[in-house]
Amino acid sequence: MSEVLHVIIKKAYAASLIEHLRKEEAVEIVEESVTEIPEWQKNAVRKTLLQVQQNPGSLQAWDIVRQKYKTA
Repeated sequence: MSEVLHVIIKKAYAASLIEHLRKEEAVEIVEESVTEIPEWQKNAVRKTLLQVQQNPGSLQAWDIVRQKYKTA
């Protein structure tokens, strides 16, 4: 079973535990690479921003949106 988890190590003893697990080949350390935002996604955001600029009345107040989706 292979599962990918992102871990933030907060204590020195935890880092040594992770290192021990790596030596036992129980975990694999994978460097996370920085990826660029795809152009299609940038264009989608630009389109949405333009629509908002052209029709600011289409926006709803945060309190109204929060209440609409609030679960009891």
